[in-house]
Amino acid sequence: MKTRFTPLVKLKKSTMQKSEQHLQKANGNLNNAKTALDSSYDFLQNIEIPKSGSMSDMFASRAFLDSQRDIINHNKKWVEFAQNEVNKAKMQLKRDMMEHEKFQYLELQEIKQELKKIRLKESKELDEIALMTNNWKIR
Repeated sequence: MKTRFTPLVKLKKSTMQKSEQHLQKANGNLNNAKTALDSSYDFLQNIEIPKSGSMSDMFASRAFLDSQRDIINHNKKWVEFAQNEVNKAKMQLKRDMMEHEKFQYLELQEIKQELKKIRLKESKELDEIALMTNNWKIR
């Protein structure tokens, strides 16, 4: 049964589904960021520091360690950003779900009212038919 809220319910459902997709993308981005951070930590652990050799090898190793630390800091910021995006997406999804449920409830209430009107109308028609047949039998 269609009501005046039916198009709104469809619209809100569509918006909610888009929010769910956005949350899934944000979770995927967060997982990618965490994976990148873990692999950069692993890579840092596997770097061997030269114990002997020329000074230029020591400086090169030092520069390599510094660049890896910069990558780790970048990945930490990426994880933090991705976590914030997930939190925002969760909040938006929550709002969209509440809006959808609200309009669904309003639609359900309107359907109940329409069904009540239909039942009342049918009851009146049945009463009229009963009165008409009762009067017919009396004659």
